[in-house]
Amino acid sequence: MGKKIIDCRALQCPAPVLKTKQYLEEEAAIEIDVIVDNDAAVENVSRFLNFQGFGVSVDSDGRISTVSGQRDPEKAKKLESSPGSIKTKEKSDHQKILIMISCRNMGKGDDDLGQKLMINFIKTLKEMGTDLWRIVFVNDGVKFAVKDSAILNELMELESSGVSILVCGACLTHFNLLEEKKVGETTNMLDVVTSMQLADKVINF
Repeated sequence: MGKKIIDCRALQCPAPVLKTKQYLEEEAAIEIDVIVDNDAAVENVSRFLNFQGFGVSVDSDGRISTVSGQRDPEKAKKLESSPGSIKTKEKSDHQKILIMISCRNMGKGDDDLGQKLMINFIKTLKEMGTDLWRIVFVNDGVKFAVKDSAILNELMELESSGVSILVCGACLTHFNLLEEKKVGETTNMLDVVTSMQLADKVINF
């Protein structure tokens, strides 16, 4: 089978990943090129192909990028058995709590108070211990994951301790902050939905 080329130009998150996923579900591709025209799609498609057991490289002219994947059978086998895989719901003695943060304020009323409460909440998340599995930042919440964030150090500490942090790529692009992200993995709506399915409990803010 020859190399498959999938043209995802002009498609926004999560369409490039969904289109790639659909093809891989229908065909056992060994080599694949996905053509995209935005940085969020480059990161999201690259991450998805990595999860599918592909070695990934990117060629870009600054405007159009080609994400090339070549399937590595050994890598795919290891990922399938990995307890951290996004595709597997591993058994454990503790809950898997996912926290979805879509804004920088907690509650309604006074915005300054709301932002202080949210910052204090995130700074206290480490008290959840091993139950805290993943934090997902979307919409205005992605601004917590960028340079000069008031809680950047705390998020880095959580990530270092094993907490998965996902940051919406389309949201970063919307706010022109993709290059400013300093913590977490750039993600797409497919990963967000899958994460919600795998979690034992979802807390929304």
